[in-house]
Amino acid sequence: MAYEYILTERDGPVGIVILNRPKQLNALSGPLMEEVVAALEDFEHDDAIRAMVLTGGPTVFAAGADLKEFATQTSVTMLTNSRIALWDRIKALSKPLIAAVSGFALGGGCELAMQCDIIIASETARFGQPEINVGLIPGAGGTQRLTRTLGKFKAMELIMTGAFIDAHEAERRGLANRVVPAELVVDEAKRLAFQLAEKPPISLRFAKEAVIKAFETTLAEGIDYERKLFFFLFGTQDSKEGINAFVEKRKPTYEGR
Repeated sequence: MAYEYILTERDGPVGIVILNRPKQLNALSGPLMEEVVAALEDFEHDDAIRAMVLTGGPTVFAAGADLKEFATQTSVTMLTNSRIALWDRIKALSKPLIAAVSGFALGGGCELAMQCDIIIASETARFGQPEINVGLIPGAGGTQRLTRTLGKFKAMELIMTGAFIDAHEAERRGLANRVVPAELVVDEAKRLAFQLAEKPPISLRFAKEAVIKAFETTLAEGIDYERKLFFFLFGTQDSKEGINAFVEKRKPTYEGR
């Protein structure tokens, strides 16, 4: 499929989506987000793809929403045009999704990175939710995910002042997994994606579901959910393969069954 606002690549079992509006600092217009979701869902349904990377490249991730589009919106049109519903489709992806973030990840860009499962940040990365500066607040999960990641007081500061944090502070506070030079950020994300692609796909899916459940339910409910997924995995061929390979001291081959 040909896209206008993004690029896609396949590297073995890894699918890569690249935001491609460089003159607009990858501003997240409606058409761009529709293409991002379509591309990720294509990889989701492709059995040959086992992990995905989302990036804007080595210069900028996404500087936020396209405010030119917002200028004509009303409360009613924002409610009815289902723009935000696109973000729920990213959350529904079962395969691992790694964000490779360089430069600005602001507003919707920060929210898009937080929709991913792992964030690799370059030394130039800057994270923030500056919507307050144009009379808004985050609308795609920023107030919730940033608070759960950074804690109430730091999230309050960033969201109420519109300030940014750099890559190293993001890593210290748990908003990024690691920091690498800008020229290596995509390669590092791909390296990790290849590592995940070697793992049993059903186990990866359940691990992702269980961790996300920890943010959305009580401890007791989360443990109960984890236990049911754990028991279910004993019925998969991959669990048998993994255990036998360990006993036989060989590398396992997982087929997602």
